[in-house]
Amino acid sequence: MNDGVVSIDGQLFPAGEARVSVFDRGFLYGDSAFEVMRTYARRPFRERDHLERLRRSCERLLLPITSGPEQWSHEVRRAIDASQLPECNVRVMITRGTGPLGLDLSEAKRPSVLCFALPLHPPPAVVYEQGVAVGLSHAARATDGTRAVGAKTSNYLGSVLALHEVKQKGAHEAIIVGPNGEIVEGATSNVFIVRGDELATPPIEAGILAGITRKTVLELAGELGIAVHETQLYPHDLYRADEVFITSTVREIVPVVKVDDLVVAAGAPGAKTRRLLAAYRTKAQA
Repeated sequence: MNDGVVSIDGQLFPAGEARVSVFDRGFLYGDSAFEVMRTYARRPFRERDHLERLRRSCERLLLPITSGPEQWSHEVRRAIDASQLPECNVRVMITRGTGPLGLDLSEAKRPSVLCFALPLHPPPAVVYEQGVAVGLSHAARATDGTRAVGAKTSNYLGSVLALHEVKQKGAHEAIIVGPNGEIVEGATSNVFIVRGDELATPPIEAGILAGITRKTVLELAGELGIAVHETQLYPHDLYRADEVFITSTVREIVPVVKVDDLVVAAGAPGAKTRRLLAAYRTKAQA
C-alpha cells in the first residue's frame, strides 16, 4: 500500500517512517502553522493562495521563517512526484523547531518545514447527493482573542472537542457558535446560507479563517450572478435558510440538510449549492 511521502527540511521519507523530535514545539505546544491543499490532475488547486496564507500565518505567530512560498512550492512538487499517488492530500507545515522545554519562543530559532503528500480520501458521492447534518457547538479556539486570530495554526483542540461532541449526535461537522451567540465557522470549514436569490456568510472580522475554498465560492458567485453578503449570522439564520452548505479544501462544497434536530428547507441539497459545486469542480479541474 502506498501511504505517500513526507519531506522534512528537504529530506524525503515514506510517510510511515517520517519522524520529528519530541522536543519540536509543533508537537509540544501546537506552535506551528499549516496549509492543506487538494490536487486535481496532480496539481494543487490555488497553491499560491494557500502558500501566501501560510506565510501570513507564520507572521502572525512570529515564526522566524527563512524560506517562503517559492521554496515551499518546490517541496510540494518534489513530494507529489515522489509519492507516485494519482491524487494527493497535501499538507505544508512550519513548526518553530526544537528547543528546551518552556513557553519562551525565543529559545527555538530554526523552524522546520514539513510537506506531506498523502493519499486523497474525499467524501463519498452520497455526501453530495443527500447532504449532511451539522451540530452547533459553543467552543473556544486557542487563537480566539489573540494576535493569532485568522492564522491557520496546528492547535485545534477546541475544534477537535467540538467535532467529537456533535459526532456523538450523528453530525458530520461542528458549527462553532461565538460568545455572543453568533455563527462563526465550522470546526474545519466555512459556512454559507442561501436566502432567496442571495448567499450570506460570516465576515472575516468575525474571527474566521479566510478559507481558500470560501474565497473561490465568493468569486464563482460573482461569475454566476449570485449576490453575496458577508454578514453576521445566528443559529436562527441557519434554521430558516433555503439552503446551507459548508466549504473546505478536501470536501469542496458540501450541502447541509439538517442543523441540530431541524431539517433545512426541503431536507435535500438545494439548486444553488449544486450549481456552485459544479462550477467549483469545473474551475478546479481546468
